[in-house]
Amino acid sequence: MIERVEFGRILIDGVEYVHDIVIYPSGKIEERKKWLSKKKHGTSHRLDPEELKEYLKEDFDVLIVGTGIYGFLSLLPESREFVKNKEIIERPTPEAVKLFNELKGEKRVLGIFHITC
Repeated sequence: MIERVEFGRILIDGVEYVHDIVIYPSGKIEERKKWLSKKKHGTSHRLDPEELKEYLKEDFDVLIVGTGIYGFLSLLPESREFVKNKEIIERPTPEAVKLFNELKGEKRVLGIFHITC
């Protein structure tokens, strides 16, 4: 369970992360590979399909994208098209965290969380 998020940090089951993260339906957590999007777009605030492909290791029903404390991260249209058969929710990270916690027990949720701007 995600316990808390604030600018630059997210607390999950007592472990603090100080970088963007991906949470898989199995509960596995890894650092977001934002350099893949940054290399192509000059910013990590665009979620590119090549980066998104890296996180499609487990089947999921819902993709939740925490767009940052101020909502700067966006799922590119090409990325959205890539997972068009799945439910996609994009919200500022504090809202996305709440939704993630609510849906986690009901559906297979893939979460991508930007923890700064």
